[in-house]
Amino acid sequence: MRVLLQFSACFFLGLCIAGVLLIAMMFVGRFDWIELMMLTGWPFAQLGLHLLPEPFWNSLTGVTDAAANSSVQSFLQLCVAMAQVALLFALGFFRLWYRR
Repeated sequence: MRVLLQFSACFFLGLCIAGVLLIAMMFVGRFDWIELMMLTGWPFAQLGLHLLPEPFWNSLTGVTDAAANSSVQSFLQLCVAMAQVALLFALGFFRLWYRR
């Protein structure tokens, strides 16, 4: 239980850093880097859109055909990409601070 709490704290810190990095990339105008980051989230976003049932996406987003909606796909890709970046930071922080 302690390890799960420690990793959750590292993941939260990773999410904060990923958010700051996204804001910094937007501030300096590196939208090509943001597109590359979103490209890494594309496979898991498409997998989630096609494997989870349609009523789930309808109630979550309010869009009738969420799997075909480009706005839903783009937002889900960004969320997955941010989670991947946060997970990389979390693994590094966890290894640095808690595994000896």
